Amino acid sequence: MQRVLELIAACEQPKAPRHQLLEAFAKDKLFPLVTDDHATFFFWDGEPYDSVFLQHWVFGLPSRIELLRIPNTNAFYLPLDLPKRARVEYKFELMRGGKGRWTADPRNPRRAYDPFGSNSVCPATSYEEPGWVNEHRDIRRGELVQGSVYSEAWKSERSYQLYIPYGARPGKHYPLLIVHDGTDFLHFAQMRECLDTLIAHHEVAPLLVCFTDGVRRNWEYAANPQQADFLALDLLPHLRKNYPVLEAPEFHGIMGASFGAVSSLHAAIRHPGTWGHLLLQSGSFAFTDIGDHERGPLWDPIVAFVNELRAAPPRIESRVYQSCGTFESLIYYNRSLLPVFQRVADDARFTEAPDGHNWINWRDRLREGLTWLFPGPLWMYYE
Repeated sequence: MQRVLELIAACEQPKAPRHQLLEAFAKDKLFPLVTDDHATFFFWDGEPYDSVFLQHWVFGLPSRIELLRIPNTNAFYLPLDLPKRARVEYKFELMRGGKGRWTADPRNPRRAYDPFGSNSVCPATSYEEPGWVNEHRDIRRGELVQGSVYSEAWKSERSYQLYIPYGARPGKHYPLLIVHDGTDFLHFAQMRECLDTLIAHHEVAPLLVCFTDGVRRNWEYAANPQQADFLALDLLPHLRKNYPVLEAPEFHGIMGASFGAVSSLHAAIRHPGTWGHLLLQSGSFAFTDIGDHERGPLWDPIVAFVNELRAAPPRIESRVYQSCGTFESLIYYNRSLLPVFQRVADDARFTEAPDGHNWINWRDRLREGLTWLFPGPLWMYYE
């Protein structure tokens, strides 16, 4: 921030070479400028704008914050507090003549991708991308097998991808994890690379992982009984018949993020004794104590499901790993469900991280979730 103040003072001087000052300021810098607990955003592309806004996804702050203009220039800046270890995804909104357009930060090469495109990323100084995330050259890759199953629940054919760990031996059977939004977990959370690394390092037990996707995703995942039946009565028996899956429920897991977490929890409650492990990330566990939830009709079955769960919690025959970002609007709901899980589940663990509702947050929590639910020999030894 001190460097920005010096730039402002210089630009305020009469006859100051402002273009050269801005070029010198921006040269060889990685933006935003980040200190221990502070970030300074900066935008300048040489074009005139009426105003520039920071669009971000940090619940608790206004999602649209106007940047300050550097005097006598078309450059803008914004100082913002940034907790240590935090990670923020954002865009700029450029306003001219009453019209706006969104853009990534042109001076920040760091990007995060999702099904809707990409966002710029501002990591705090203490945030570190986990080393186990990226594929290592000395690690052999597991195999992805394409498959499909006819679903009686959906009256249609449903495709999937099955991860088989490297070194899987003929005649040996393995635990199974089913993943909602499987294609997105593979593309945006690098889950195949995570599995390769964690299994190779013996932190996670060798396991089969089935990546499945919805067709009408939000509707199917919104505590829908047909989805729960598809998982337990169609997909699971098919996988056990065609692949070396251990039969006991304590070796069967199911996971998802957002609506996928709702679907996973609902599946475990609708078919008790089927899923021994639940990995729930940023669950859309909206509920009401009074009044309307105000999230639209798509959320009605979710709210009804979670309200009933809180009022009369059934026994959940699963170990539950739950995570959520502290920057998410869902953090209150997730915190509120933890005591329920601790009371009625076999075991429960909850992790918060200073991040938002995004794929990198979910990726970064995979190691803790998978090692707790499916520990490998190395992890068991050190714990």
